[in-house]
Amino acid sequence: MPFPETVPASGAASIFLPLTQEDQARADLYALCASLLLKAPDTELLAALAAADSLRTQQQGQQEHQEQGEQPLDRAWEKLVLAAGLVDADAVKEEFDALFISIGTPLVNPYGSHYLAGFMHEKPLAALRDELRALGLARVRGVGEPEDHLGALCEVMRILIAGAPGAPRRPLETQKTFFIRHIAPWQERCLGDIRNTGCANFYRHVADFASAFFEVEFEAFEMEDDAELPIAPIALQQ
Repeated sequence: MPFPETVPASGAASIFLPLTQEDQARADLYALCASLLLKAPDTELLAALAAADSLRTQQQGQQEHQEQGEQPLDRAWEKLVLAAGLVDADAVKEEFDALFISIGTPLVNPYGSHYLAGFMHEKPLAALRDELRALGLARVRGVGEPEDHLGALCEVMRILIAGAPGAPRRPLETQKTFFIRHIAPWQERCLGDIRNTGCANFYRHVADFASAFFEVEFEAFEMEDDAELPIAPIALQQ
């Protein structure tokens, strides 16, 4: 079930053109981050990740790959893929619950308001809800997670890039504005907290991967003259 839910959107800022290969890759990576941060991966997702290493460079020329050299995102991806092949779903579920779910205060609260205002359900969440409403997006009915969960924000980015039923793709400038306003200011502190928590084994690699991906996004958004974001596709075996 998507998070957040899409509702009819309108306006001149909507895009109906086909996705480029680069944008599809970006949307896929945001979808992966959203899935891993919102819930523990099941056996199928872990298996897909473990099998993905041999598929990572299929759509890149070998010469191009050699010229670029190994990048932080490549290294983080390879470590995540390796970790996915060394764990089982039950162990990862226990780790996820230990990190993010607690009767009292969880070890990590992956919410924007927590990092930006010091408390849950504060002004940053209200501002986010206003912007989501303007974009034609809303939380799925029955979902208890606030919209400023880092995984939910990744899902919003996926929708802005790739679109969804009732929500056409949005221009690069809209993607940049959303990322800079709602993800960039606090994501590294949140991912650092995940990474540095003693019980984080698999999720340490998730944090490293998300951090490297967000850094690529930030740098690409800063390149004002670039019409496309140069992120190499990473394929997951279906």
